Amino acid sequence: MKPLRYLFLLALIFVPAPLHAALHHEIKIALTPEKGRIEVTDTITLPEADPQLSFLLHAGLAPTSPTPGIKLTRKKKPSKSMVGLDPEGSGLQIPIEEYRVTLPAGERRLILKYQGAIDHPKEGGEAYGRSFDETPGALSPEGVFLASASLWYPWFNNDLITFTVDARMPKGWELISQGKRMKHLQKESGAEIRWESREPQEEIYLVGGPATEYRHPAGGVEALAFLRKPDPALAEKYLGVTGQYIDLYQQLIGPYPYKKFALVENFWETGYGMPSFTLLGSQVIRLPFILHSSYPHEILHNWWGNGVYVDFPTGNWSEGLTAYLADHLISEQRGGGPQARRASLQKYADYVAEATDFPLTAFRGRHSAATEAVGYGKTLMFFHMLRQQLGDALFIKSLQAFYRENRFKRAGFADLQRAFSAVAGRDLQAEFDQWVTRPGAPVVQLSETTVKQEEEKYLLTATLEQTQAGPAYQLRVPVAVTVAGRDAAYQMTVEMKSKERTFTLSLPARPLRIDVDPEFDLFRRLDRNEIPAALSLAFGAEKGLILLPAAESADSKELLDGYRQLAEEWKKTQSMALEIKLDSEVATLPSDRAVWLFGWNNRFKINMVGALADYHLEIGGVQPKEGAGLQETVLKVNNVTIPIPNHSLVFTTRHPDNPARSLTWITTDRAAALPGLARKLPHYGPYSYLAFEGDEPTNVVKGQWPVRDSPMTRLLLNEKGEKGTPATVERGKLAARHALAELPATFSDARMMEEIRFLSAEGLQGRGFGTPALDRAADYLATKFREAGLQPGGEEGSYFQRWKERGGEPEGEATLKNVIGVLPGRKPEWAGQSIVVGAHYDHLGQGWPDVRQENRGKIHPGADDNASGVAVLLELARSLAKEGPPERTVIFVAFSGEEAGRRGSKYFVAHSKDFPLEKMIGMLNLDTVGRLGANKLIVFGTGSAEEWVHLFNGAGFVTGVPIQPAPKDLGASDQVSFAEAGVPAIQLHSGPNVDYHRPSDTADKIDREGLIKVASVLKEATVYLTSRPGPLTSLLPQRRLGEAPPVPGRKVSLGTLPDFGYQGEGVQLEGVIAGSPADQAGLRKGDRIVRIGTTQIHDLRALSELLKTLHPGDRISLLFIRDGKEQTAEAVVKER
Repeated sequence: MKPLRYLFLLALIFVPAPLHAALHHEIKIALTPEKGRIEVTDTITLPEADPQLSFLLHAGLAPTSPTPGIKLTRKKKPSKSMVGLDPEGSGLQIPIEEYRVTLPAGERRLILKYQGAIDHPKEGGEAYGRSFDETPGALSPEGVFLASASLWYPWFNNDLITFTVDARMPKGWELISQGKRMKHLQKESGAEIRWESREPQEEIYLVGGPATEYRHPAGGVEALAFLRKPDPALAEKYLGVTGQYIDLYQQLIGPYPYKKFALVENFWETGYGMPSFTLLGSQVIRLPFILHSSYPHEILHNWWGNGVYVDFPTGNWSEGLTAYLADHLISEQRGGGPQARRASLQKYADYVAEATDFPLTAFRGRHSAATEAVGYGKTLMFFHMLRQQLGDALFIKSLQAFYRENRFKRAGFADLQRAFSAVAGRDLQAEFDQWVTRPGAPVVQLSETTVKQEEEKYLLTATLEQTQAGPAYQLRVPVAVTVAGRDAAYQMTVEMKSKERTFTLSLPARPLRIDVDPEFDLFRRLDRNEIPAALSLAFGAEKGLILLPAAESADSKELLDGYRQLAEEWKKTQSMALEIKLDSEVATLPSDRAVWLFGWNNRFKINMVGALADYHLEIGGVQPKEGAGLQETVLKVNNVTIPIPNHSLVFTTRHPDNPARSLTWITTDRAAALPGLARKLPHYGPYSYLAFEGDEPTNVVKGQWPVRDSPMTRLLLNEKGEKGTPATVERGKLAARHALAELPATFSDARMMEEIRFLSAEGLQGRGFGTPALDRAADYLATKFREAGLQPGGEEGSYFQRWKERGGEPEGEATLKNVIGVLPGRKPEWAGQSIVVGAHYDHLGQGWPDVRQENRGKIHPGADDNASGVAVLLELARSLAKEGPPERTVIFVAFSGEEAGRRGSKYFVAHSKDFPLEKMIGMLNLDTVGRLGANKLIVFGTGSAEEWVHLFNGAGFVTGVPIQPAPKDLGASDQVSFAEAGVPAIQLHSGPNVDYHRPSDTADKIDREGLIKVASVLKEATVYLTSRPGPLTSLLPQRRLGEAPPVPGRKVSLGTLPDFGYQGEGVQLEGVIAGSPADQAGLRKGDRIVRIGTTQIHDLRALSELLKTLHPGDRISLLFIRDGKEQTAEAVVKER
């Protein structure tokens, strides 16, 4: 986001004769923060002699000139001029004065001296959901912010300038400006800092205040961080990411245009990008997702907007191009390119009406959701379509040519068109005209489709139509056809140059389904049924009605008052015309506006429940009916479970009587959370449902409804003349796409796979209890720890912690080994404190102790369970060790004996004198993490500390990995040993699969990309724990270090695959094993077992305990819930 800009506005009201080269300022400035005053001497060198000049300056500075022969007169009394965040902004005012300068003939140099106060209060910014307070200029003991909008230096015209700034300020202050720092002295008398910009600039910034500086080289560029309080861990994160993205963009676009890039922490909340630095508020900097979202966006602005400047009168292209090469590129790197484009198109559909649309040539800056949807979103899609048309290679060459030809110049869409046309070797004027100068968007529809068989081929004929007003757009429409007997879809591009286009495809097999623009590659106005209902539809409405719950007045006046205050706040700040009423004042819900229902006890709640019926809304595990109480503690919708107490819930869907309008329900039991919801919800436009926890409130669940009936998808007739259904005709796989550019890899999937293959190889015989093969695995891991740079953490200077146990088949005594490596912390005040990262390396050998009868005597490789966890642990160890000592000690432990009842972790906890339990901040366990695929990464045990769920939601934001927190811990792996000892502990898990504890758990089934994702999340969590100021807020009961009595293992199998993310009543199924008792009983994915016989099944632990009491051949009766209704079945359990 660009900061306050005065330049364009002043150019409109004050245009002297143009200068043909850069004017130069040599400024000496003294800052007196406690008085808000500046004292300036500015030596100005003109590019050419001019006998008369005029300039603007902040009022009250009383400039004088010691230059002989100079005549300086004030032209008029102080006046005010509107100043905004961008050339179309408004709202801020400063007093200005205009001066005329008369110079002697041929004189090109003059000196101005002036002094006075510049300290304007901060005022509220944009109201539509991305607002920060703003000020045109501030100087106080908190810090300094001066820009062109401050008029702190003489403003002659809108031409580019060069400058040097010599500044004096209080001791301990840091001052940042563009260019290169030439002097940096901290004396007893104060700080002296000099900045020099030889690169032509649009304006001169001075920002800073009391701060601690951090620096790091980044490929020929100096990476800097200025933080208001010392925080080396935070600084290290930003410095590392700075180097990564500068390297990425230098390779993609061209050389970075400056000598440095600095992160500067501001003294109020901002999100500004200036040439060679970014100015972010204290809260913004610490948001977990900023590092890989807004921060690279601001880095990229040094190429687009602050390297090549925008010719604003012809349209602002830089925000959309920056969004495409930063925000969209990051989504693309994570495999979410289609989702990012759909979100952009949905904003356009929800926020932009015909009356608020405009061409890209009219975009100056963002000041509403509609201007963002056009100026950012349409421009982003325009560049995406250019890329699709030219191909990646020519697209990149075009960007590089445009940058090379226009660096430190002002450029517009015409310059872009010339550069792209020259590289492409053809005139792209028509392409630019239809997207840049024409407002609106095409509306594309799939109308007729027919299928005809001719001998061994099938002919699919389809018709596309453009239904928007005005002439046709020249479109290249992607089409995908799913055919019988082939996994991959047939893909092609249909040229569409008129309002209607009929085409015929010859296919080798029967076509089952056709999808038009399946990955949202076209800029177009989406049909409502292509996109989920989302808050953007509600906030984008022209009119809205908020219905407050009259029933709350009797139960909780505090809640009703809170709802009313939220409504009144939105009435002031949102662009829609809002009406506020009690639900008792309305007989029926109007269908001509967005409707908002507030409160659990809203009388129209049943309307919302009915509207959400397709998403299987359940409260407390029972399908709600009219009049049902809402005192239950769990709500489930769209297969997502949400606790009710201490939570605020938001659901939106289409109005039942008008799908073009929205119906939204907001409810909470925390009146204190409502001000936060008022502030936060406009930021959550893309989402259909949300849950927030506590008074802050903190987002813990978010999601979108599935799209079921897209008009751009057509299911085709089969040979019987029948249509398939979406459940039976899934879209064929689309061709894999690669991101336009990739960040350097932090982790190596090849190295992790090599380690998994070694550990699961036949030569290690399944790493069974007490076997020589298990010892060889331990020796291998000790070598890997040493190579990674970890210090030995075992006995007598070794990596081993040894002890004896009885077990195995036949039973005998064996020596087991935990393998321990230590990365010592560097903070002396945190000596003795530690984080444990663990993974068990043993498995079942030839089956003991959990063999299924048919697999007895066969090698169980254990690639997923748990060679995958060990490989990720090793990769994290290498990564952290390479970065130098962490602030707090990290202990890496490869546990033995987990399959025999967590024996290795129990022994470690009971004999941890070198690593005191009371000083363990937390434990992170990796168990079975190798089969992630498209699953969410499950985090068991988030209920052991308050911070876990927020930590991992943050890690999910940063890494782009979907996270499923599971507060309940199933008690199945080594983290439980630590939780039992009072240490908050979690387990990362990639989800159930049919190869668990079977000989088929082999290395070839491991998801390589998933390993990278798990490692990324693990690193985020580990780094957070190493630098967290204090311990986690434990929610565990009193420590219990005694040995738990042995529990007999299960003798039988039911064949269910549980949904580990489900936290409600019963056991929800992710699936069943083919041919198993559960399969034969008719159970399937989505069913929820609630009772077996007379035993209530509250959770997975209860199911497991019951199965331990059964014998092969026992017949059981099951009560389960399917689609909200109770059903029964019988099964005969079989031997494991």
